[in-house]
Amino acid sequence: MVFFETFVTIILIIIILIIFARGVVIVQPYEQGLHIRLGQYIGRMNPGFRWVIPIITQVIKLDLRTLVIDIPSQEVITKDNSPTNVDAIVYIRVIDPEKAYFEVVNYRMATVALAQTTLRGVIGDMELDEVLYNRESINTRLRDILDRETDQWGVKVERVEIKEVDPVGAVKQAMTEQTAAERARRAAILRADGEKRSAILKAEGLKKSMILEAEGERQSKILKADGERMSQIL
Repeated sequence: MVFFETFVTIILIIIILIIFARGVVIVQPYEQGLHIRLGQYIGRMNPGFRWVIPIITQVIKLDLRTLVIDIPSQEVITKDNSPTNVDAIVYIRVIDPEKAYFEVVNYRMATVALAQTTLRGVIGDMELDEVLYNRESINTRLRDILDRETDQWGVKVERVEIKEVDPVGAVKQAMTEQTAAERARRAAILRADGEKRSAILKAEGLKKSMILEAEGERQSKILKADGERMSQIL
């Protein structure tokens, strides 16, 4: 009988320890916890060691640090009908944990989808040359639009960066040929400039040589005349 009571006591202690352990929650300094009990939102849970009633209680932890999201490359048609592959990076941060969890199923996926749609819209309103040489203005415009739209999800868009703009097909080939032609033109200019400088240096060298030769002849004549004059005197 004593053995049975001891065994039951040990089992109860183990069960209590398991229940206690399951109720332990640690919220990191960079996180915000959302306390939900029996399907009802109780409130926020600040960083630190917490204990909640297990089984009936759920704690959702959201990371409040800046998150870098990669926007996959997609083909976009510019205003002048030039197909172009464009990809980007978006920097976001959760500023309202309740909205980020309750207002959208997955705020990260939602932000990616919204960024892709917005990117197509913004690039589609611009010609290819504008896209290639005005990335900063595109980044700013994308950030403003995304930040305004993601506010309803409690998400702050801090920065957007276009990583690559890569025209495809005939457009890319034409740009490659144009780049090659431009390089050839610059090389020809540099070569001609080098030849010009070489000719100038050669001419200046010849000029100096002729001057020195003439000066030498002049000095020789002077010395010869002085010698003849001295011989007449003697």
